[in-house]
Amino acid sequence: MSTSNRLRRFITDRDWRIWFGLVVTFIWIGGGLWFVAGSVAADPDQELTLDVIGNFLEGAFAPLAFLWLVLGLFMQQRELANNTEMLRRTSEQSEKQTQAIAATEMNARQETFFKIAESVKHQLGGITGMLFAGGLGPAGSSRYSRDEVTDMFQKASNGDAEIFARQFLSMEFMEEGGIGLLLYDTEIRRRHTRNFRRTFDRLLELARGCDVDGIIVDTMNQSAFGLLYQQMTDYMPDDFEAGNTPPEADQSGMSSSSSSISA
Repeated sequence: MSTSNRLRRFITDRDWRIWFGLVVTFIWIGGGLWFVAGSVAADPDQELTLDVIGNFLEGAFAPLAFLWLVLGLFMQQRELANNTEMLRRTSEQSEKQTQAIAATEMNARQETFFKIAESVKHQLGGITGMLFAGGLGPAGSSRYSRDEVTDMFQKASNGDAEIFARQFLSMEFMEEGGIGLLLYDTEIRRRHTRNFRRTFDRLLELARGCDVDGIIVDTMNQSAFGLLYQQMTDYMPDDFEAGNTPPEADQSGMSSSSSSISA
């Protein structure tokens, strides 16, 4: 970089108030020297004591001191404004970084949830399959043959985990005494139903922790598993201890029909 460029940059980097103050200071000092020289030339014999010199300097430099005080205040205000703007930009940048980190964390949590949900989906499919086979297969009311149940299990293992849940939702179970009896009539079915509700409820809780706008939870509730979970919950809102007969059983004749439906 040449000398002229460095000088130009040095000048442009300085506040204009500094140059204004320097120009006024040089003019003021030059005027003061001219005044002193004129006074001495007009009266060479005058006595210049320390008091006279001190009073002169005090009067001469007081305006300059006031000028630089005012300029300093203006420059300080400018620096404060610059610092405030810098803090604002830093705050905005920090907020953006925080939002980006939160979004990244949420994406990671959602990806983890979907991986877990895929495994839980197969687990729920197995539970509903055992419920279906125990209530409607050869071990239950025999509405479906062993080959039909085996074929459904094959489809479930090939990826259609909700096939048994859809069967539960698409049929009437008047012959079996209704969906409540089918789910809660025997100890084994109660255990399977409780396991399904507990697993799905934990999956919902996990979904709420990574669902910003509720789409994931709504989708789960509207799935075949979610609708079956709702039926289970509607029939038996409060969980019960294994071996205890739910109050609804006495009202619907569950105990009288238990001998005809076995798990």
